Amino acid sequence: MDSHPSAVSESSVVSDNEQKDLSTDPVYREEQAYLSEVYAKLERMRDEIGEELETGHAGAAQDLKDLSEEIRIDFGGADETMETLAAIETLNSVIDAYNQYHDFTTDKLRRVLLLLQRPYFAKVRLRMRPGRPPRDIYIGAVGITDEKRRPLIVDWRSPVAETYYNQEMGDTSYEVDGRTRHVTLELRRQFEITRDHLDMYFDTTVAIQDSLLLESLRRHHTEKLQAITATIQREQNEVIRHKDIDVLIVNGVAGSGKTSVMLQRIAYLLYRERETLSPDQVFLFTPNDVFESYIDTVLPSLGEANPQVRTWRSFLTELGLSERGTGADDNPQILLDLDQGLKDLVLEPDDFHEIAVDGRVLLKTSQVVSAAEKFERFGVCPRFSSLVKDDLHERLERRLTSLSKDADLQEEVLSLNIDEQIEAFGETINPLDEDETIRWTRAYLTPQFERAHELVERGDWLRVDRIGMRILGTRGLSAAAWLYLKIAITGNSAKNVRYVLIDEVQDYTETQLLVLARYFSQAHFMLLGDEFQAIREGTASFPQIRNVFAADGKREVEEVELLTSYRSSPEITDLFASLLPQDKQVRLTSVHPSGIAPVISEFVDGSISDEGRAKYLSALREEVANASDQEGLTAIITLDRGRMGWLAKQLGDTVRVMHRDDTLPADGVVLLDLTLAKGLEFDGVIIPDAQADVYPDEPLARRRLYTAISRAMHRVTILSQGKITPLLSL
Repeated sequence: MDSHPSAVSESSVVSDNEQKDLSTDPVYREEQAYLSEVYAKLERMRDEIGEELETGHAGAAQDLKDLSEEIRIDFGGADETMETLAAIETLNSVIDAYNQYHDFTTDKLRRVLLLLQRPYFAKVRLRMRPGRPPRDIYIGAVGITDEKRRPLIVDWRSPVAETYYNQEMGDTSYEVDGRTRHVTLELRRQFEITRDHLDMYFDTTVAIQDSLLLESLRRHHTEKLQAITATIQREQNEVIRHKDIDVLIVNGVAGSGKTSVMLQRIAYLLYRERETLSPDQVFLFTPNDVFESYIDTVLPSLGEANPQVRTWRSFLTELGLSERGTGADDNPQILLDLDQGLKDLVLEPDDFHEIAVDGRVLLKTSQVVSAAEKFERFGVCPRFSSLVKDDLHERLERRLTSLSKDADLQEEVLSLNIDEQIEAFGETINPLDEDETIRWTRAYLTPQFERAHELVERGDWLRVDRIGMRILGTRGLSAAAWLYLKIAITGNSAKNVRYVLIDEVQDYTETQLLVLARYFSQAHFMLLGDEFQAIREGTASFPQIRNVFAADGKREVEEVELLTSYRSSPEITDLFASLLPQDKQVRLTSVHPSGIAPVISEFVDGSISDEGRAKYLSALREEVANASDQEGLTAIITLDRGRMGWLAKQLGDTVRVMHRDDTLPADGVVLLDLTLAKGLEFDGVIIPDAQADVYPDEPLARRRLYTAISRAMHRVTILSQGKITPLLSL
C-alpha cells in the first residue's frame, strides 16, 4: 500500500482540549485530506454498486426470460428428454451464476455502507523489508479494495492487523497461513472519525499507552454493548486470536471485557473460516433475555450476522422439554448413574413405542421390538440405535409400498375433490391404470411417512422416561436427565454445530455443563466467566468446569486469565478488589484515571425503628434523585426479587423496574435484582440493604457484593439499613 501522511518524531496526542489548534497541525491536515479522499471513493463505490445492482437485475430478468422462452419442453422420447433436461440445466447454471454475482455484489455494498459510518480507526506504518519504503495500512471494521483491487482498508481480523494489536513498536511479527512474517512497526496511529470528519488522532509510540481506549472509557453507558474493535488490548487480542482448540476457558475479573472479547472472537472465527463457517453453526449461551438484547447489535456493527443465541431455558424449550423441571440443579451423579446403568441394561418390550402419525399406526410396538431384538447383542448405545433406525426405515418403506396397494386407501385418493387434489399433489389427477393409482396413492401417503421417518430418526420409538426411571429408581426425569440419557442411547446431538460459547459460565452447574458437552459433542467450546462472580450455591467451580470437559481425555483444555479492569474507575476497582483473595488484589489493575470515591453509609439506631427506616429511605430517595440528574444510566441492584419488590413500592415511578425480557434504557434509574444485573454495566450503581444480615462475612455473600459493586463504571453508593456488612469498612 502506498505511503500516506508522514509520521511525527515523538509521541503526540490530539485531544478535545487541543482541537482549536487542529487547523494548523500538518499531520491532522494530511490525515483529514486522506480521509476525505477515501470517503469520496467509498461514496463512488456505493453509487456504482447500487447502479450495477439495478441494471444487473433488469439484465438478468431479461436474459432469464429469453432463455426460458427458448426451452421447448419435450419428454416424448429419449433424445428429446435429454435435450430438455440439458436446456433446463443450462438455465439453472445461469441462475446460479446470477445469484453468486448478486451475493458478491450485495456483500461489497454492505461493507461499503458500514465503512461510510466510520471508514477506519487506525493506521500502522510497517517496513516489510530492510531498505524498502514503509507501507501505510489503514485498519477498519471490515476490509475493502479499490478499483485496482488494492487494499484500501484492511479488515481488523486480517493477519497484518495483528501488528496494531500487538502494541510492539519496532521489530514485531504476524502470521499468515502458518508462516511468521517479521516486520518493523514504525508508527501506530489511532483515529476518532465521524463519517468523513477526523475528530482527533493519537500517535502511540509507547506500547502500554492507548489513548483511544482512554478516550472511549470516558464516555457513558449505552443501552447496547458496543464493539471494542478499535480498542482491543493485547491480553484481549491474545484471546480473540487464540489458536483453535477444543475448550478455551477464559477466567476474567469483573470489567475485563469478557463479553466483548467473546463477541469479537465470534467475528474473528466467522472471518477466518468464512468459506466453511456460517453463523447458524455457532451457539452463544447468555444469562438472560436482557443480556441477549444488550449484546445483539455488536456483531451486525462488524458486518456479521448474530449466531444462534440461547439461554438454558430457551435451549430446553426449543427441544420440547419446557414442561419438565430444567434439571439445572440436579446432582451430577444422576447423569453418571445413567451412564453406568446403560452398560448392563436389557431393554424390555414396554421400553418401546409404536410409530404413528395423525392417528395412523405405521409400525406397531411389536415391530419395533422385533427390530431392536436383532441388534441387542450390541448393548444399549448409539451403534445399537443406529442399526435399529436403519431397520425401522426399511420397514416403513415396505409399509408404504403395501399401503399404496390397499384398495380402501386407493379409493380414498380417487374420491378427493379438485381442491383436495391440488392441496395434496399440486395438480389434478386422473389415473388411467392400476400402476398410476398406486403411484398417486404412494404420493398421497408420502408426507405421513416423511414424518414417520423423522420420528424414527429422533429416536421417538424409545420410551426414554421409562428407561431412565428404571435405572435411577425414580418417578420422573428432569429435562437435563432426559436429554442426557436420550443422547447416550441414540447419539442424537447437534453434530453440525462447530462452536459453542458460554458467557457467565460460573453460573452453570456441573449438570448443565455435562449436558451441553454431550449435546454439542463435535463443537469447540469457549467458556467465559469470573470465578468470583458465582452468586448461586451449587454452581461449578473452575476446576470442576475444566474436569467436565477434560474427563474423557478427548478434549484439549486450556485456561487463560484477564486481569485488567476496563469498566470501573480505580476507586471502584479497589473497592471490589478488596473482596478478592490477596494474590488477585495485587494483580488486578484499572486503566482509568482517578474518579469519584464510593459513598458508603449506614443507618443504625439500635434495632431498625420506623424513624431509622424513614432516614434510610430518605437517603435512598435523595440518591435516586441525584442519579436522575446525572448523565447516563444508574442501577439500584438488590440481592433478590423480594427486596426489589419492596423497594419498587417505596420508590414508585422515580425508577424503572426491570424484568427478564426488558431492554435497558440509555439513561435514568432502573431497579433490578443481582441475577438480572449479571454481565451488565452502568454509569452508577446504588446498593441498598448492604447490612450484615444480607451480606454476612461468608464466601457466597462476598461474591455477591463483589458482583454488585463491579457493575459500576463511575459511581457507587452503598447504603445499609442497619449495621454495615463486615465485608466493607466505613
